[in-house]
Amino acid sequence: MLSPQISPPLKEHAVRSPIVNDFCITVATVNGSGSATSNGILLRALFTMGIPVSGKNIFPSNIQGLPTWYSIRLSRKGYLGRIETDDIIVAMNPATFLQDLNYLIPGGVLFYDDSIKMNIPRDDIVTYPMPVKQIVRQADVPANLRDYVANMVYVGIVAQMLNIDLQVIQRALAVHFKGKQKAIDSNWAIIKAAADWAAANLEKRDPYRVEPMPAPDDRILIDGNTAGALGAIYGGFQLAAWYPITPASSFAEALGEYAPELRKDPITGKHTFAIIQAEDELAAAGMAIGAGWAGLRAMASTSGPGFSLMAEYLGLAYFAEVPVVIWDVQRVGPSTGLPTRTAQGDLTFAYFLGHGDTQYVILLPGNVNECFEMGWRAFDIAERLQTPVLVLSDLDLGMNMHIGAPFEYPNAPMDRGKVLWEEDLDRFLAEHQGQWGRYLDVDGDGIPYRTLPGNTHPRSAYFARGTGHDEFARYSEEPEVWERNLNRIARKMENARTLVPKPILQNHPNAQIGIIAYGSTEPAIQEARDLLLEKGIGTDFLRLRALPFTDEVDEFLRSHERIYVVELNRDGQMRQLLAMAYPEYATRLHSVAHVDGLPLTARWVVERIATLEGLQW
Repeated sequence: MLSPQISPPLKEHAVRSPIVNDFCITVATVNGSGSATSNGILLRALFTMGIPVSGKNIFPSNIQGLPTWYSIRLSRKGYLGRIETDDIIVAMNPATFLQDLNYLIPGGVLFYDDSIKMNIPRDDIVTYPMPVKQIVRQADVPANLRDYVANMVYVGIVAQMLNIDLQVIQRALAVHFKGKQKAIDSNWAIIKAAADWAAANLEKRDPYRVEPMPAPDDRILIDGNTAGALGAIYGGFQLAAWYPITPASSFAEALGEYAPELRKDPITGKHTFAIIQAEDELAAAGMAIGAGWAGLRAMASTSGPGFSLMAEYLGLAYFAEVPVVIWDVQRVGPSTGLPTRTAQGDLTFAYFLGHGDTQYVILLPGNVNECFEMGWRAFDIAERLQTPVLVLSDLDLGMNMHIGAPFEYPNAPMDRGKVLWEEDLDRFLAEHQGQWGRYLDVDGDGIPYRTLPGNTHPRSAYFARGTGHDEFARYSEEPEVWERNLNRIARKMENARTLVPKPILQNHPNAQIGIIAYGSTEPAIQEARDLLLEKGIGTDFLRLRALPFTDEVDEFLRSHERIYVVELNRDGQMRQLLAMAYPEYATRLHSVAHVDGLPLTARWVVERIATLEGLQW
């Protein structure tokens, strides 16, 4: 299910004090049963009540029939990372029924479909059978829709037993179905019937309940792929090419949903973008790079295997100096691996992508707000540096729902970089003794000036090539020309340090150790820091947001004797890159790496760091 197996001892549960807004609910169903809608309704209802909440979907890589789990964590303190055990389980899948019980804590609650005819080998939990088929049969729902709305039974019963306001559930339905009244009515009929049945037939015997909490009215609930797509739309994307692949497909799908509404010419009403589903990832990369060369803000979205196929094309863009943005929503590799599980295993591959001497700019969003920000900022950086910019998200961040603040729309024009149009090129030639070369560095920052197709100046043309070329784009195999050009590109990448997002530093006045992490591991790290502090271990935390590393990283390494680098991969890839970039501090860096396909937990981080610190936990 969601963690290594835990078998609690069987014992009579004791009466417990009320537990309010601080527990985990896991729904166990099968893929393709419609449970995603039911789970989303519960999550949105709790969010609407102001409760800090997160939802994590653990689903199989087939279309239908295999087990799937959805965990909703409520936390008054705002801890929204994954946890290993469950307080409440909603069991709808007989195939995993006994396995699911292993994760339920003593005194926990089991809601289950009463058609599952199995003995429950636990006397230390509270059980609530649910007559799912009976409620669906008696509800006023057309027979052809009953299979699709059956999961709404547990929505109504859980809502009634946990004290979730049914009006909030109804509003969540309206949001999900976007005002489609027939769908709203049929689902509401089941929910209301189930809630009424629970009120009449179930006696509350567990301590769990929810209460509204004060929260900012402008919070949003969104997944990282949608947030990144909205950022790309705001950033002026003009072409997006993609090929379907989990977990990146919903990025392009979100572009297709929102761009037609948000990207229209105000005069003609025509769309100002193109979204192309290519025949494969090779073609998608080629389309995006061709569009970037032509002057469009172009991008592609993919995941591990597709990202691998793009390597050669991205090497071309790196050496021909073509701006393009690639979103890699990471999953577990190598090979096909675990397509529907999360990881951070593409880091070193991305940084040195391709053959020969290459080095890429990588952005590392850690929450949905940064997905939005990096959605638009990636284009500015790519065009300023005339290079591919890679954004590494992952399945947990990209496909799961997260709470965020309203997106910030900076009041700044797009940075198109060093582009020369006709009048610009005339001025440039006048200022530089009549010389312009596509790969000529006149400013000392390694970044040349470029022209775009459509420029009618007689001196604007050049031949873009991935073979050896001199400053004027002329073919060359001269050793000194090759080395000079490659060193200029390296200088350009060195200057990228001033353009990429800086890391976020959180200090503690009595810190004994430092922690470095990135991406979706942040919720687990924040909770782990508080748990460590309870045991007297203060920590400073540096969350990286981009490569190449900035000066803040050097300062953090210099000021800490022991630093734990936490990440979701086997080999500690970020630790490797840090040791390579800062060999003088390599002995201070200790890898805390873990990959089992599931989001990181605070408990694992704490136990691992405590062990490395020589402490009993």
